[in-house]
Amino acid sequence: DRNSLLINLGGGVITDMGGFIGSTYKRGINFVNIPTTLLSMVDASIGSKTGINLSSIKNQIGLFSDPLSVIIDTQYLETLSKKEINSGYAEIFKHSIISNSNFKKLVENPNLVYDEDIIANSIELKNKVVKEDKFENDVRKHLNFGHTIGHAVESLFMNKKNKLLHGEAIAIGMICESYISNKIKGLELSKANKIKTHLNKFFNKVSFSKKDIEEICNLIKYDKKNHLNIPKFVLLKDLGLVVSNVDVDLNLIADSFDYY
Repeated sequence: DRNSLLINLGGGVITDMGGFIGSTYKRGINFVNIPTTLLSMVDASIGSKTGINLSSIKNQIGLFSDPLSVIIDTQYLETLSKKEINSGYAEIFKHSIISNSNFKKLVENPNLVYDEDIIANSIELKNKVVKEDKFENDVRKHLNFGHTIGHAVESLFMNKKNKLLHGEAIAIGMICESYISNKIKGLELSKANKIKTHLNKFFNKVSFSKKDIEEICNLIKYDKKNHLNIPKFVLLKDLGLVVSNVDVDLNLIADSFDYY
């Protein structure tokens, strides 16, 4: 009934779907998130977003809704595969890029994927941004670095046998968008290369055909940040210096895959 409590115990898909269901069932019941993956602990379960995919397009249906609480127990991480841990690490590393906090520490210690301080740092960063801009009108867009291309890559592989985890796709997006940042916003190439080199230690290379890249460019048209069907990117001027609402030519997107 309307006084029920929904407990979302699982990864990001569970907390996203569970939050959406809890927020819409009987016009809304209370829910609690208990994330069990690194990705959901540092990203999906926090920040008020709930959503589901429509066909293979990411997060097309959803709303902003807060859980009563988020309960995080890092013991769950001991049950995960290295592949799942690395997927969550992509979001941790993204937080370090856009805030320039922990970046040097993570790059210099590639075996230190997470500890409680690193997890807490990511959560605090995201909570700070969300409190300032819950409905993503301004600074919250910074959290989408790597996601314009990354979500399109993730969507492309949803209908393939070799599906990509969210973090695997976002890592590709961050490498490509670092290159685009260098070309448009003057991010030092050495820093783009540092991002690329570090992520390549965690994720295997994925091959993209010319047709794949064309499809990715088409999928970008559905990105939630777009305005009047014009893709809007989140790019870097520098580590910790992020710019939103940037137009990017499709040819440059294709070039970024050559860099990747």
